[in-house]
Amino acid sequence: MEHRSRRLFVALVVLALALPAAPARAERIKDIATVGGVRSNQLVGYGLVVGLDGTGDQTTQAPFTIQSIENMLLRFGVTIPPNTNPQLKNVAAVTITADLPAFAKPGQTLDITVGTIGNASSLRGGNLIMTPLRGADGQIYAMAQGNVVVSGFGVNGKDGSRISLNVPSSGRVPNGATVEREVPVHIGNDQHLLLNLNTPDFTTAARVAEAINKSFGAETAEALDAVSVRVAAPASPSQRVSYLSVLEAVEVDPGEAPARVIINSRTGTVVISSHVRVMSAAVAHGSLSVTITERPEVSQPAPFSDGRTVVTPRSSIDVHQADARMFVFQAGVNLDEIVRAVNQVGAAPGDLVAILEALREAGALRAELVVI
Repeated sequence: MEHRSRRLFVALVVLALALPAAPARAERIKDIATVGGVRSNQLVGYGLVVGLDGTGDQTTQAPFTIQSIENMLLRFGVTIPPNTNPQLKNVAAVTITADLPAFAKPGQTLDITVGTIGNASSLRGGNLIMTPLRGADGQIYAMAQGNVVVSGFGVNGKDGSRISLNVPSSGRVPNGATVEREVPVHIGNDQHLLLNLNTPDFTTAARVAEAINKSFGAETAEALDAVSVRVAAPASPSQRVSYLSVLEAVEVDPGEAPARVIINSRTGTVVISSHVRVMSAAVAHGSLSVTITERPEVSQPAPFSDGRTVVTPRSSIDVHQADARMFVFQAGVNLDEIVRAVNQVGAAPGDLVAILEALREAGALRAELVVI
């Protein structure tokens, strides 16, 4: 059985290398899919950053920082006298997060992100004390320690004013964690591998299976759903790595994305995909602006009179309505025509959102409207 599997593997590799190049629009399987079971794992920890220049936690509002310091010193044989309230402005309690990539081995290093959980104003110049990083199962997978690199800064004035650039209360430690435990990774079962598409699409899944079958022989791959494609693979782990290296290089012409209009409600950004279509509709869009101007008038009495100075409010209200030019969408217009029509009326991103929402309610927008 082993010799037969090896001969099959060699034959498939030779066949794959002899295939002609795919069209220019094709993408590698490596770029649109991942191997099932190969994934990263999130790690988190709680620790202390020391060495700050007075920008640490205010211990009256963050008592957990004092408790953490006391527990750490106790492990080193240092006991803080009772009924004392140390003010440690150079220490900050932080959370540490990291991603443990697949196949990470003990001794390898990871980048970590450090963020304050108290009221520390900045971590600039701080040093993270050795902190265990745990996974979702509660086991320790890495140890973190190192100098925190902060890209932002903050300056406080005595009058309460403050200038801040970026976010000084968080930072990173490059190569700040050392892997202590490996996470077992199982790549499929004894007979098959599973490829998971990064973007679910039935057309792309079918084309991936078709491209693999064309390259390695019929019934090698089977699309299970819009995400997963099951692929026959050698049973030997050593052959499976080489097999995956060839499989990832197979090029596929992915299916085109569905018609969508993406609206970012925070920034006003609107992205329209190329397959958006509009049915026949007439649109008129105008804006009404109301301006209220306050011009107080001062009434000054004559000299040596019994009158008094009085401030009389006077308001000026101006209402202006922009010209609402109407434009017509013919049935089945494409993206270029939509953009051209909207630009002709000078619609801002906010106006464009209103127009698109109205078209959807009218049943004229042939696309999915997504607000993020």
